Amino acid sequence: MKHDVETWLFSVCAVLCMVYNIAAGAGNETIEECLRSTNFNLTDEQRLLTKLMASYNKQTRPVFNASHPVNIKVGLTVTQIFDVDEKNQVVTVNVWLDQEWLDEKLSWDPADYNGLSVMRIPCNNLWLPDIVLYNSASDYNEKYMESLAMVSNDGHVFWPPIVKFRSSCQMDITYFPFDDQICKMKIGSWAYDGYQVDVLNRSTNVDLSNYVENGEWELMNTSCVRNVVTYPCCPTPFPDVTFSLHIRRRTTYYMYNVIIPSVMLSSLALLGFWLHPDGGEKVTLGLTVLLALSVFMLLIAENTPATSFYVPLLGVYLITTMSFTSCSVIVAVTVSNIHARGSRDVKVPKKLKAFVVCISKMLCMKLRYIETGEYLGEIISGGLQKSSNGDVCGNTNRVHCSDNLTSLPGFEEQPNIQISSVNNPDVYSASILQALQCLIEQTQSRDSEELNRRQWEEVAFIIDRFFFWLFLFGMIFSSVYLLAFSPMLLKAISL
Repeated sequence: MKHDVETWLFSVCAVLCMVYNIAAGAGNETIEECLRSTNFNLTDEQRLLTKLMASYNKQTRPVFNASHPVNIKVGLTVTQIFDVDEKNQVVTVNVWLDQEWLDEKLSWDPADYNGLSVMRIPCNNLWLPDIVLYNSASDYNEKYMESLAMVSNDGHVFWPPIVKFRSSCQMDITYFPFDDQICKMKIGSWAYDGYQVDVLNRSTNVDLSNYVENGEWELMNTSCVRNVVTYPCCPTPFPDVTFSLHIRRRTTYYMYNVIIPSVMLSSLALLGFWLHPDGGEKVTLGLTVLLALSVFMLLIAENTPATSFYVPLLGVYLITTMSFTSCSVIVAVTVSNIHARGSRDVKVPKKLKAFVVCISKMLCMKLRYIETGEYLGEIISGGLQKSSNGDVCGNTNRVHCSDNLTSLPGFEEQPNIQISSVNNPDVYSASILQALQCLIEQTQSRDSEELNRRQWEEVAFIIDRFFFWLFLFGMIFSSVYLLAFSPMLLKAISL
């Protein structure tokens, strides 16, 4: 404001000086000669600024021929990627917006000003192109930095304001946290068409000489392309310059704070397959790991982008891990149920035995009770059938065996009678044989029950071990595919 007042005073003084000289008959003089003839103590820059601003109007384009366009060369110097908001799909970048054009009304001879060839003039005093960011996500009332414009004696103006661009960017977070994003900034004149203001590239690429690295994103590549677009509103073309930034997320933070803890938690679910079903800790361990994964996923959800357009790769991995853990709990309950069937006096079905035998061969595991127990089972079943049909003496009447052998015939309590003095010893011989038969039958029955229990335990063990290897290979495959193969494929495609 102070500078504008001084310029206005100098202009008024110059005009008064010229009017006075004309009235005095001194003839026409230039503004510089008039000011020099007076006692004003002016510097070369003051005299030059007074001359340039005397008849300058910043509201009109700086061309004498209205049919000629003003060529605006636009360049971009990226200093920092300030923020990337995946949820709102906005990227914030600190840049120097380099603009260069020819102002035909700003030219002078450096010899008249002691070799002054470049003049720094406040940008508010000059005509400025209405260069805006087309895909801006910020308030358009925000103005550029009011920096000085560097004006050369031939009329070339260079104006590099510092700007914080907030541009809209369509982001694909399918491979989060191994994702790449390409954000574009479309820059051009808003009101002038291509016949009045022509926007050109100032350089072939983005200037990164002053770039400061970002801790979360790595700048991979940049590009600069000039486009000419005709919009439905106007028949004339509107040129623009589109700057593209290819950025890639750094995965070190997510690797140590998200991925490795998730893999460690998922590996704990495999330990449940090695616990014995009698302990009752198989289901408890699986539920504890599932609960830990659920809490961990809620914590991760706060750091992952909240969008419904894409499903993050990390979210898919966590859901896969939780699915494996849930299935491991189901398998633990099933194995515990199979293990407890031996105490219910239920025989193992033949189809289940065949399935277990096939799995054991596949896992290179030797069966102890199912295969070797088939022959013993037949012997026990045959012995039980023989003892039920008749005794060793050929009696066909089956005697009910009781735990109390004194209930058998001939073993009633007879006090004051000695066994050796009994007149009929055959009765006692038959009773002894029947008692032995009952003992053999009870022993065979207990052996059969024990064999059946061992077979159910062996079935549970084989099934448990089969699902352990199935889950192990499944989790390894899913982890390698989701966390290694897919990001590598993405990088190969992007290159």
